[in-house]
Amino acid sequence: MEKKTFVTLEQVRDMVKKYPTPFHLYDEKGIRENVRKLKQAFSWNKGYKEYFAIKATPNPYIMQILKEEGVGADCSSYTELLLSEAVGLVGDDIMFSSNVTPREDFELAVKLGSIINFDDITHIDFFEKIADFPETISCRYNPGGDFILENQIMDSPQEAKYGFTREQLREGFLKLKEKGVKHFGIHAFLASNTVTEEYYPALAKILFETAVELKEETGVHIAFINLSGGVGIPYRPEEEPNDILAIGEGVRQAFEEVLVPAGMSDVAIYTELGRFVLAPYGCLVTQAIHEKHTYKEYIGLDACAANLMRPAMYGSYHHITVLGKEDKPLDYKYDVTGGLCENNDKFAINRMLPKIDMGDYLVIHDTGAHGFSMGYNYNGKLRSAEVLLKENGETQLIRRAETPEDYFITLDLENFK
Repeated sequence: MEKKTFVTLEQVRDMVKKYPTPFHLYDEKGIRENVRKLKQAFSWNKGYKEYFAIKATPNPYIMQILKEEGVGADCSSYTELLLSEAVGLVGDDIMFSSNVTPREDFELAVKLGSIINFDDITHIDFFEKIADFPETISCRYNPGGDFILENQIMDSPQEAKYGFTREQLREGFLKLKEKGVKHFGIHAFLASNTVTEEYYPALAKILFETAVELKEETGVHIAFINLSGGVGIPYRPEEEPNDILAIGEGVRQAFEEVLVPAGMSDVAIYTELGRFVLAPYGCLVTQAIHEKHTYKEYIGLDACAANLMRPAMYGSYHHITVLGKEDKPLDYKYDVTGGLCENNDKFAINRMLPKIDMGDYLVIHDTGAHGFSMGYNYNGKLRSAEVLLKENGETQLIRRAETPEDYFITLDLENFK
């Protein structure tokens, strides 16, 4: 099966005159349409807001597009907070969810008026030495155990380093209430990249029931529930995509079943769907520059794991299209590799593809989230450019490629002359 690309061979041939491969390419039209559909799915909730996880794609041009669509920022570090400030996101447009948090990160989050989401009960005492508590605070919940859906273990929260236990959540809410906090949020993330419409409604019901219990136990006002991320995308062409409208309806039903009878119909729903929002609307454009015929057939690209780490790090599948050969038979078996001195630097193993000739342009799909952002400089490899395919068909360079000068800029080489 073949996944459709949002860019053609003719467009790429035009792009490479200005932007040498490899580069990450983003589809503005697809991004905007997807965000609007997400907002439609949760339009039944008056306070709904999406907080885009900056870690997925930390580029201010992308963030500006999302800001124009009414999306906030989910930040986890000092630098991500600075990025948010740079595009004019402040106050409750920022959800600051971090762990093992340095003092200066909390200080900047407070300065920007962010909603702070504590990861651990000890952070309450740590924060008190830094700043006064704002009126609104969120806490991250980890229910422990395994998260099971339809008799299948989706993930194991008990193994995750994040969040309060249930007892700590009650204790933390009471402690924060004593310190003057008036409005509370609950946040949780139980499974990653799920391709099932049942995950979000199941998570929502767990959090809604927990919220009702905590309100009864502590008397606090729970202002919002953050369902975080976990709604995935179909990386493989045979996978069915999530229907976000059905997911939103499932969450609505749980809301009506649990929160409304408890007199909590004012609770706002927040999400942090970085992967769902952006992953399908980015791709890595690269060129075949070497072929090797030994015990296997290899195609070597000018991109490597430094440009897209997920296949090397997780064994993740990313679909590959050979531009201009979309209709050719998939009758060649290749390992598609980069040039790092690591044997796991492979974008595909034993992948059936059309015959690849040197100079062919390949598109590696679904790199719009956790693609460029996980890049690194191992082997002295330089990070690639990022390019935006605008709604009008024009392109814009939104991050230039690194140069050797960038690589050496933090080193003082004068001592070696």
